[in-house]
Amino acid sequence: MNRELKRICVYLGSNPGNNPAYVAAAEALGRELAERSIGLVYGGSSTGLMGRLADTCLAEGGEVVGVIPERLVEKEIAHPGLTESRVVRTMHERKQLMADLSDAFIALPGGLGTLDEFFEVLTWNQIGYHAKPCGLLDVNGYYGFLAEHLDRMVAEGFLMPVHRSMVLTSPTPGELINRFVEYDPPVVDKWIEMKKGL
Repeated sequence: MNRELKRICVYLGSNPGNNPAYVAAAEALGRELAERSIGLVYGGSSTGLMGRLADTCLAEGGEVVGVIPERLVEKEIAHPGLTESRVVRTMHERKQLMADLSDAFIALPGGLGTLDEFFEVLTWNQIGYHAKPCGLLDVNGYYGFLAEHLDRMVAEGFLMPVHRSMVLTSPTPGELINRFVEYDPPVVDKWIEMKKGL
């Protein structure tokens, strides 16, 4: 399968983190998206990794669409120079619009919000609301423990192996996007395994 990617949604920290590798990865992804003429959809902030990603993509001539709730415009310091800014009322509206505008999803290093947004679209994928690729950009092993925990969920019977396979992981932006292009979503009609005696 050769999937067309017009826009990719990226979830990442509004803080820069403690390792310069995280900023470098955000900048590398921004350049990669612009070079491939793939638009960026993100949370609309000018700070932290979010700001560096947007600034780099814009500087390289890329399209950047920011989606931010009203109450976070000042707290996250909305980016003033985007291709397009969408201000919404709630976090729910933010997540839905970002998903609607995008053909794939990437999580870079970030905090609770990053995990919340990534796992929501991943869950939508699991239950068949969409079949768009979802991936972790595993910068400096940041998501290593999370990948191990997903494997633990499979081993303990809470996650089906086919759903575990929906989480694509790579240490570099180019490789991850290549995997998105080639992604062939599994056909799954259930996510609960019924066992005798339960």
